[in-house]
Amino acid sequence: MESPLNKKALLITYYWPPSGGSPVLRWLKFTKYLPEYGWDISVYTPDNPVPQAIDEDLLHEVPLGTSIYKTRIKEPANSFGLKKNNNTQATGFISGKGKKSLLSEIAVWIRGNIFIPDARMCWIRPSVKKLTKLLKQKHFDTIITTGPPHSMHLIGLGLKQKTGIKWMADFRDPWTNIDYYPELKLTKRADKKQHRLEKAVLENADVVVTVSPTMTQEFVAMGARKVVTITNGYDEPELKKPVNRDCRFSILHLGSMPKSRNPEQLWPVLGELVKENQAFRNDLKIHLIGKVDASILEAIKENGLNTNLFTEDQMPNQKAIQRQQAAQVLLLVINNTPNAKGILTNKFFEYMMVKRPILCVGPTNGDAASILKQTGSGRIFDYSDQENLKAQVQEYYNQFKAEKLEISSEATDIYSRKKLAGKIASELNKL
Repeated sequence: MESPLNKKALLITYYWPPSGGSPVLRWLKFTKYLPEYGWDISVYTPDNPVPQAIDEDLLHEVPLGTSIYKTRIKEPANSFGLKKNNNTQATGFISGKGKKSLLSEIAVWIRGNIFIPDARMCWIRPSVKKLTKLLKQKHFDTIITTGPPHSMHLIGLGLKQKTGIKWMADFRDPWTNIDYYPELKLTKRADKKQHRLEKAVLENADVVVTVSPTMTQEFVAMGARKVVTITNGYDEPELKKPVNRDCRFSILHLGSMPKSRNPEQLWPVLGELVKENQAFRNDLKIHLIGKVDASILEAIKENGLNTNLFTEDQMPNQKAIQRQQAAQVLLLVINNTPNAKGILTNKFFEYMMVKRPILCVGPTNGDAASILKQTGSGRIFDYSDQENLKAQVQEYYNQFKAEKLEISSEATDIYSRKKLAGKIASELNKL
């Protein structure tokens, strides 16, 4: 319930319950806890978005009395076959490699060169017009935009230019530094426009918030006025009840696995171990939740692991957390892409929350590696480090057989959503 003593902020977001998936969670949780720090959040969001998933349970987490403002959004990109692409939905960009049809190639070109900055561009002008009126009718101390899609930031830019209101721009992912940006088939003109719009947001926002230290460094180099890092986190109330641990040696990966998120050395490691040890073959369970690229499934098959594979579709957040609690080992794969050092996903912190060993494949000098070392939540191995990866899997298995597969992670409480909301409030108070 809103308090008359609290300051007021208007959040502009494409994703809001009943939309599900990771893009929703960051600001849903901040909206839940910010009133405790003196800030009430109202929300502006599309009435008819194209969500990654539907999670009706998240509606119960929206604070009672939260003001929600909605308008319909026109998304002409849907006419070009982009509607079904989950990565497009999540970020406003297109992801994925491989052989595409001519029609698909044309759709990618149109998306990259016509829909700038992303497929939600048609919502910018109507939203600026509507919200300019709203800001005159109701008092807000600041606006907050969260992207991707980065069209949300251009709504913020328009409102900043028209009204002068204080503005926080929250980046859950990079803009032109995102890993699949080169796949958009941009002309020089389109590329120049993307960079110009990005620069305008960074230079005009009163504060830019990112989810990783590496992204902060990148935005500082681009000329942002003020940038702070406030990572994703976990919400302990989600651990509602104890869950029985898997009786098999389960290695669980939660979330989509595109080609760039393929732990290529893990499959031959597991393949060798099942050949060397019949007990390991009987005990091993590879549990993948979410969409998995066909090339990854083929690699699993080629290494003789088909009988050990168990897959499930994307599921509501609470159910996914229970799956994580039950797992013996949690697999975290950081995209093998140029921006890998700065990738810190929601999933990483949920893994940390359930206190199961994290087996991570990614850059050993990246932000995730630093946090794993700081907290003792797991081990990370370079993409090509097959030898040490195998030794670690064997060690985890030995501990599993001895019923001693546990971790004693430390200093993880700084990543609680409640404490992170306090950091958001601190930055809002400075505006």
